[in-house]
Amino acid sequence: MKIPFLGHRREKPGARDPEGIAELLAECELLRSQASREGVQLDDTAASLEALDQLVPRWRDDEEVLPWLGNDAGLYLGTVIVRTVPGATWDLWPSGQPVIRLASGREFDVVATGHEWAASGVPELSQLYAEVAEA
Repeated sequence: MKIPFLGHRREKPGARDPEGIAELLAECELLRSQASREGVQLDDTAASLEALDQLVPRWRDDEEVLPWLGNDAGLYLGTVIVRTVPGATWDLWPSGQPVIRLASGREFDVVATGHEWAASGVPELSQLYAEVAEA
């Protein structure tokens, strides 16, 4: 029995393209919007991570926004790492979770870190970046 809507699954453009994946993960629209409202320009640098760490966490009062913002924070942290740490790349775990892989082979679950940061402010994004950049 053939069901047309269950036909061959098409991959999204950029699904196998590392640069396409990096651009998609770098969007972080909610985080960029929240930061912009607070006067913080996210320019994919370590300094912007420090500025995020200094924001007053008004989002913690909104249970609907918190998980989305945490996800964006992790993806933004990963974006900064990939763009500034030589040899760092995005990778996907079998579960589909995006992670950062360093040239040394070490992996960092930046999305989990983003959720922790959004919920409690610890670890600071700039602190984790510094640790990764030294590794």
